[in-house]
Amino acid sequence: MKIFAISDLHLSFSSDKPMDIFGACWDNYWQKICDDWQSKVADEDIILIAGDVSWAMTLENALIDIAEIAKLKGRKVFIKGNHDYWWNSLSKIRKALPENFFVIQNDALKFDGVVFAGSRLWNLSGGSEEDKKILAREYTRMELSLKSAQKLRSEGDRLIAMCHYPPFDATLGDSAFTQLFEMYGVSAVVYGHLHGKDCRAVNYLEKNGVEYFLTSCDKVDNRLVHIATI
Repeated sequence: MKIFAISDLHLSFSSDKPMDIFGACWDNYWQKICDDWQSKVADEDIILIAGDVSWAMTLENALIDIAEIAKLKGRKVFIKGNHDYWWNSLSKIRKALPENFFVIQNDALKFDGVVFAGSRLWNLSGGSEEDKKILAREYTRMELSLKSAQKLRSEGDRLIAMCHYPPFDATLGDSAFTQLFEMYGVSAVVYGHLHGKDCRAVNYLEKNGVEYFLTSCDKVDNRLVHIATI
């Protein structure tokens, strides 16, 4: 089994929100992702999608975008991003998802010796009281997910976490979230949110025994990022 990741698909099959207005890297980007996806992925593989799946405002419209992802191979696991405005009732989402689609919210999943946890996070550099409240809430949500993962985890299982926002600032220093990942024995973290050629970001970082993978599609040339082979 192989594990791949990508994020920030920003699909809009149900609306007119083209991404190519943000630069040439978004020209025909979904077809590029699909071509790469189908060339790499087998049905038993897992694809992690770290948020911002769809521009849709309602679950009904988001399912139109999700149906396009459903045409592709593999088991898809995703979390909420800051632009997933359609993401409201978790029970309704899970009930409506196609086969081989899974979402994580305050819980965890286990497939073939790998446990997956995750939460959206928030902008670590935000200094307002509201930002601080959201960050505290996201810390709680991530810890709930990691605690759930701990219950599912057996000896030898690998633990992979997803977050939409990066778990560190542009200096790549330690944060409460990186410390949380280390405390729970996470082996790899997948994140997205960062866009554009001018953003300060690295696609891969190994930090205190944890691997960090940036997977925003425009930052990885619209290709799936290989995370692990089990």
